[in-house]
Amino acid sequence: MPVTGTTEVVVIIGTPIAQVKSPGLINAHFAARGLDRVMVPMDIAPEGLADLVAMARRWGNLRGICVTVPHKQALAPLLDRLTDRAARLSTTNIVRRHPDGTLEGDMLDGVGFVGAAARRGRDFAGARAAVIGAGGVASAIANSLCESGVARLAIEDVDTAKRDRLIAALRGAFGGIEIVPGIASLRGLDLLVNGTPVGMSGDPRLPLPDALMAELEPRCYVADVVSEPDVTPFLRAAQARGCAIQRGIEMTETQMEALMRFLGVME
Repeated sequence: MPVTGTTEVVVIIGTPIAQVKSPGLINAHFAARGLDRVMVPMDIAPEGLADLVAMARRWGNLRGICVTVPHKQALAPLLDRLTDRAARLSTTNIVRRHPDGTLEGDMLDGVGFVGAAARRGRDFAGARAAVIGAGGVASAIANSLCESGVARLAIEDVDTAKRDRLIAALRGAFGGIEIVPGIASLRGLDLLVNGTPVGMSGDPRLPLPDALMAELEPRCYVADVVSEPDVTPFLRAAQARGCAIQRGIEMTETQMEALMRFLGVME
């Protein structure tokens, strides 16, 4: 579809931005349906977020903003309102611009993650799970796992204060679930998720020490949120232990419909 003066715009912001897959997926959807809409990637430095928000309020043909690393938590307090889920997590990955210019955020990474697992026949009710990270995407996944009814959830992050704030928020909302700080062992685990950028774009590191990774059991379902490379060092290590894996692109693809419906551009 040609871009014209009537084209409605969705932007995706982050830094770096070269690794994102969303523009190709979304623009193919728009083109296939003959919709006069386009998604554009924007590499925005953290110090530019406030200026972007001010511009977005006045950008008449802007339908919304998809948000990726590292802006999901920093953007949330700059918006006019948040859904209950986004407010609990103090993070957002999608922003809808209303006709009056007000901006509303939601957080759908966790919805995409659980949906991708469901496509593989995975149900986390009663599961023992662990999430590495307490940032935007990791917190959303932790929240959705609690909504799915896990029995126990361990959360690890190098920023222990951030980790503890997330745990406190989840405990307040999901009192019947055992939610603990730190990942002491991987034995007996049903699900392990890397919710950090470790392993992205040639980074050879693993998000957990080798000694812990050696405890992975084949029964454990292992997932990563990183989409570039397609199979990260973390996932390769899990495959070597006999584990089934879920790639980052699966979460991205599954949540696309939810993101676009929130913006009102999915037809």
